[in-house]
Amino acid sequence: MGNPPKAGGQGRWGADGRPYGRTRRFIRAMPPLMILGGAVYDLATPAEYTAAPLFSAAPLIAAPFFSTRTTLLTGLAAVLASGVLQLSHGMSSRIPALTETLTVATVSVLALLINRVVRRSGERLASARVVAETVQRAVLPQPAERIGGLQCAARYEAAHADAFIGGDLFAVQDTPYGVRLVVGDVRGKGIEAIEAVAVVIGAFREAAEQERSLEGVARRLEGALAREGERREGIDAFEGFTTAVLAEIPRGDADGTFEGCVRTVNRGHPPPLMLYANGGLEPLEPSEPALPLGMGELASWPDRTETRPFPPGATLLFHTDGLSEARNEDGVFYDPVERLAGRIFPGPEELLDALVDDVRLHTGGVQLDDMALLAVSRPSRGQQTRRRTMRMVPPDGSGHQP
Repeated sequence: MGNPPKAGGQGRWGADGRPYGRTRRFIRAMPPLMILGGAVYDLATPAEYTAAPLFSAAPLIAAPFFSTRTTLLTGLAAVLASGVLQLSHGMSSRIPALTETLTVATVSVLALLINRVVRRSGERLASARVVAETVQRAVLPQPAERIGGLQCAARYEAAHADAFIGGDLFAVQDTPYGVRLVVGDVRGKGIEAIEAVAVVIGAFREAAEQERSLEGVARRLEGALAREGERREGIDAFEGFTTAVLAEIPRGDADGTFEGCVRTVNRGHPPPLMLYANGGLEPLEPSEPALPLGMGELASWPDRTETRPFPPGATLLFHTDGLSEARNEDGVFYDPVERLAGRIFPGPEELLDALVDDVRLHTGGVQLDDMALLAVSRPSRGQQTRRRTMRMVPPDGSGHQP
């Protein structure tokens, strides 16, 4: 596996796997600590000193992180603590004492209003996330676990927790010519990128069934992006391009057995990785570089399909540049070849689970770009559908294998 990445960012992840777990717990403990600290300060200092700022801060801290009920109870506790302590000083008849208690009460009411605004914003964000996730499932459906006799698994890891959709894409389809797939990355972000993803996947679904060769599929995708560019005018002009790798795993005989090879057409995309059953690894680098889809008018050479062996028990890993460009806190890029070489995974699900965990360890949970992963395995004779795999990242998170 090579030298493990520094785990300096592990403190950003809680025991439950959620980021910033320690910070969350600290924030949740702050309101009662503020009230307790205010009480201690008030009792330990002369009557001229006031703990009203501490009592006022408690409901304000609770407002964005707690429910309305908890914020209300925090405000009542702060008001009661302020009032009781004023009585203990015998200052209930004095104007300053009443003003301090009234100030705490006023801030508590404002905290309830802030809580309501934050909750409404959270509800809108949750609704937007549901819509975004629904859009992604419609545009980028999860492939079945078994397609045409192959085992498949896919992951889409968004760079931001609240973003479910982006410009990365994948699709797998069983066709009369074998199992065909595409993995790509659309230039840009937002709605325009999603529209381009829909165009590419829609064109692939149709072309994969009709075209006899991968070169023909690539030409159809190129044409679809060109038509999309002509459809838009002015400020909405489509100026994007898509890096993509197309692959075909052909069948041989009529009984559905595979020929034992994979054909690829790479249009400016990171090369897929072939993971062999014995732990060997080989990047399927194209013999000649090619421009991304959408830039065909700048090139005059035709697409060329390259054929590589795909033996039983091997797994093909396709990925976008979000994997190879993931960086740790020292700016070191993640190297999937180094990290995966020598590792044995019994299936694509286990491979992707371990890979995602290892990327999180490398980056400390901070990812700058979306990452799409697609793994396709050719089962060997007698291989079980699911087996237990060795973890790439041990439970202690040290990065060292036991």
